Amino acid sequence: MQTTTPTPVRLDFAAHAANFARSMSQLDKASVKQLDEVDFEPRLRELVRVRASQLNGCAYCVDTHTRDARAVGESEQRLYALAVWRETPFFTARERAVLAFTETVTCLSDTHVPEEGFQALAEHLGPDEIGALLALIVTINAWNAISVASRAWQPEPYELTEAS
Repeated sequence: MQTTTPTPVRLDFAAHAANFARSMSQLDKASVKQLDEVDFEPRLRELVRVRASQLNGCAYCVDTHTRDARAVGESEQRLYALAVWRETPFFTARERAVLAFTETVTCLSDTHVPEEGFQALAEHLGPDEIGALLALIVTINAWNAISVASRAWQPEPYELTEAS
């Protein structure tokens, strides 16, 4: 295994903002429950989390959610291509609309979520699905902000095996 360079923790967020950290965990559970209620695909849920985390530069969340995506059946090829999803044939029209919306909400200060982006999403998802998706995007962006600012959590190196 290669020698790694750890990123120092800036703040143990859960210790110093314990009530808020617990509330974030509840928010995360609520967003997943909302997605489950509208039968939103678990693989797409994890792609949303990974893509937002890539855009926000959250190494911990990219690591965590790529593993979660693989655990629910996502392919390595699609995970590798996620950062360049527009340039690949690997994603359906529905998935592309969801990923585009994820990016526009994540990059809110640049995009202001234009009407045409919202309408493109509405061609593939109903209002309840959009609401659940928005809840997930808001939640992962909040986790990313906490993680990047505090460096409270770090991905752990692991070796890939055939089963990984």
